[in-house]
Amino acid sequence: MNEYEYAALRVVPRVDRGECVNVGVLLYCRFAVHLTMRLALDLDRLRALAPDLDLDEVALAVHAWPRTVAGEGPAGVLSPGERFRWLTAPRSTVVQAGPVHTGLTADPDAEADRLLSRLV
Repeated sequence: MNEYEYAALRVVPRVDRGECVNVGVLLYCRFAVHLTMRLALDLDRLRALAPDLDLDEVALAVHAWPRTVAGEGPAGVLSPGERFRWLTAPRSTVVQAGPVHTGLTADPDAEADRLLSRLV
């Protein structure tokens, strides 16, 4: 079993209100040197929470995260752990990571799938 860290990826339409919709999961397993994420962007839920939200812009921002996880662009110089830390750093933006939690797993990919179904 390996220790892993994870955070829910969430959309916070109005940061001042703090309401959010989870749209994915980011998972990092240091011992397996494994960084992955899963997405399940539900535009209907977002529209119900924030009818004035620009869903096209939100979708673009959400779908940029997997490219960073994969190390594309400027993130390519960072290790998987550094990318995880950068992505989970607190920020006041519409798309952000929630708090980091830990767990144990023998299969990080299966755990990411499980977390997605449980949290999103």
